[in-house]
Amino acid sequence: MQLAVNAGNFVADVVNDRRSSEQPPDRVIGRVIGCDGSRATILSTVSIGNWLASDAWSIGKLVSINLGRTRIVALVYKVHAVQTAWNDEAENAIRIEVEFLGEVVERPHAPTRFQSGISEYPPIGAIAHRIRAADLAMVYDLGGRKGVVIGQITQDASIDAMVDVEGMLSRHFAVLGTTGVGKSSAVSLLLRKAVSVRPRLRVLILDPHNEYASAFPDLALTIDGDALDLPVWMFKQDELADVVFRGRAALDDEPDILREAVTQARARYRAPVAGDLARDLGSSLLKRPLDGGGPRAASADTGTANQGQDSTTPFRLKDVFAAIDEMIGLHEQRWPRHALRSLRVRLEALHADPRYRFMFGRAAMHESMAPILGQIFRVPLHGRPITAFQLGGLPGEVVNAVASVLSRLAFDIAVASQGAMEVLVLCEEAHRYVPSDPKLGFAPTRQAIARIAKEGRKYGCYLGVVTQRPGELDPTILSQCSTIFAMRLANEKDQQIIRSAISDASASTIAFLAAIGNREAIAFGEGVATTMRMRFSALQPHELPAMGSRKAVEDGPRFEPTLDDLVRRIRA
Repeated sequence: MQLAVNAGNFVADVVNDRRSSEQPPDRVIGRVIGCDGSRATILSTVSIGNWLASDAWSIGKLVSINLGRTRIVALVYKVHAVQTAWNDEAENAIRIEVEFLGEVVERPHAPTRFQSGISEYPPIGAIAHRIRAADLAMVYDLGGRKGVVIGQITQDASIDAMVDVEGMLSRHFAVLGTTGVGKSSAVSLLLRKAVSVRPRLRVLILDPHNEYASAFPDLALTIDGDALDLPVWMFKQDELADVVFRGRAALDDEPDILREAVTQARARYRAPVAGDLARDLGSSLLKRPLDGGGPRAASADTGTANQGQDSTTPFRLKDVFAAIDEMIGLHEQRWPRHALRSLRVRLEALHADPRYRFMFGRAAMHESMAPILGQIFRVPLHGRPITAFQLGGLPGEVVNAVASVLSRLAFDIAVASQGAMEVLVLCEEAHRYVPSDPKLGFAPTRQAIARIAKEGRKYGCYLGVVTQRPGELDPTILSQCSTIFAMRLANEKDQQIIRSAISDASASTIAFLAAIGNREAIAFGEGVATTMRMRFSALQPHELPAMGSRKAVEDGPRFEPTLDDLVRRIRA
């Protein structure tokens, strides 16, 4: 059935594409009365009980403007009545503001397709109508790219929301949204889809809230403060200094003394003196690192040229103490004795602190990177490609340094594998590690994450950014994320960040960010066909992330702890 509509000299055929028998046969619902470079104004009429009034002109929905063989697809972003008074007995004129997204093109002997941008602007009087179901599906179709289903389109739940995992990962992605909108559940869903189609992918989650362990019971290895082994010698000089001195006033000479003492300890490990040979026979010689290679220059420089040298040669803490004691005993003092003694006391306190067992306890027995990298980056996989790294149980003053080490190792292992292994670093609460103010945060962590963002895709190292405050995130990092899932954001500054990242053709979509529902998102970028408002699929209860404390409350405590139990756990 066709309906020929004559608007002056403009004639168009409108093919009816009713979605159900209950819909009216006429899909013509308005006419264009104004147009500029990217937007148009449509005039329509509605009345009480008019079925079209509550459907076609809803904010955020797509409509068509018919030009014959071309149909412009436009987004409704504003609706208002022409008159200030409403007449219940007659039709009321309304103005609809729409933004052009692209066009559906029909060509003889060629498949109908959707393309972004428009080749022809609508004339005054052009017909606007409800978008066809087939056209709507075509708008969100990935074309020749292979995609996975992550949810449904908000406008029509019968149309799947698809994402191209290759495009999403290779150019990094971000999930943004305020607390309680389903951000962590969306991340869990995306990770499950990613590992299902990328068998070589390893995922390292920097989890500050300890909430992802419950989300991947079948796919993840959980590493907390008790299970973590990260020897002190794997920390670069600036990372170690952050652990030793952060939050504590350091004497002027202490950082330099630490650098020299560690350098001497590394040198002793590589070439033990005669006294060490006699004392450590059967110990030091038998514990040479399998991956250490030949002799290396012991450099304390943290510049680009020596980034890896000060973390590839192991050292023993007792050799650090010995180097400090030798400095104290020198007749001609290079460093003040009170500074030397102060540093020794600091190191002794850290060594004795049970919270730092992951650095100085059994971790100190590792003198090879192999078991550390094998555990963290799942080599071999053993069916668990995800590592949920629970940072919540670590001392607050070492979290940044640990995040720096892990991010740096992720990049290094991707480079060393020469593309055989792909690594995704998912950074939860990313604004903590790469804040917008360069004076805040920890510089080595910022550098490690920025290196993945800028260079990682060449080597198969990808970045996933998750934050509830994109306005506090380094804009350079966010600009490297080519696929963004923006969930509800009420803060104007946060919305402005998204507005600057989205294409002009979809800028009005950002107006919905303050009002979209839970699990809903505005998705745009390389991983999707076009900007879309979609709702993430619901996960099964056993796949939902949950903070450890919340899960304990939901499951119910097995016993009521005593005051002594609480004190002991706090001190542990």
